[in-house]
Parts: sequence; structure tokens; C-alpha cells
Amino acid sequence: MPSKKQTLPAKPSNVNAIGVMNLVSGAVNILFGGGLTIAVVLGTFFFGLICLPLTIAPVALGIFEVLYGVKLMANPPQPVKPAKAIAIAQILSFVFLNVISGVIGILSLTMYTDPEVEAYFEAVNSNVNSDK
Repeated sequence: MPSKKQTLPAKPSNVNAIGVMNLVSGAVNILFGGGLTIAVVLGTFFFGLICLPLTIAPVALGIFEVLYGVKLMANPPQPVKPAKAIAIAQILSFVFLNVISGVIGILSLTMYTDPEVEAYFEAVNSNVNSDK
């Protein structure tokens, strides 16, 4: 009996690049956000706890980036859609003077528009929908 599972196209190098960039940016954001939070809280003798929701934002973004990067790098591929919201949040990290994450956000948005990347995401997601 032949398998009904479709063969997936080879993972484009841009998808791997997006995954690696998200992992790196996530690690940078977690370290940067954690350091910023500790510096503000301890530097103000704990009065900086009021600013905790603002200083913890890079850590939250970093966690989402790492999780998304791991999904993109998974073998076999997991169904995942382009995370344009994460890329936009990375660009907004310029507010925290985080240039690395901002540049990675711009590169990710640019790579998402590549026809080969769009076709890969469509194939991965359609394969999951056809299995149900």
C-alpha cells in the first residue's frame, strides 16, 4: 500500500538562516533583558521593580525567538508558519537599543518574501492539513 504522505521539498537555506538568526537573537535578548532587569532593580535599590514589566519584554521576546528557531531547525520539519509578528517585535527592539535583534527582524521579514521560502512554508503546512 503506497504512502499517502507527501514528500516535502528540501529546506531552503533561508529557512535555516532564519532559524539560526532567531536562536542567536533569542539568546542575546534573554541575556540582554535579564541583565537590564537586574541592573535596573539592583541599581535603584529595588525601586526599579516598578519598571519590571518594561525591562522584562526583551526576555519574553527572546523566549519566543528561541522556541520558533528550534521549530524551524527541527528535523523532520514541524508545521510552522512564518512568524512575522516576531520579526516585527525584533524590529521594535530598537527601542531598547538592541541593534542585533532589530537587524535580524529586518532580514527575517525580507527572507519571508522569498518565493522559495513561501513555497516551503506552504508545503509544510499543507502536508499537515492533508494528514487529518
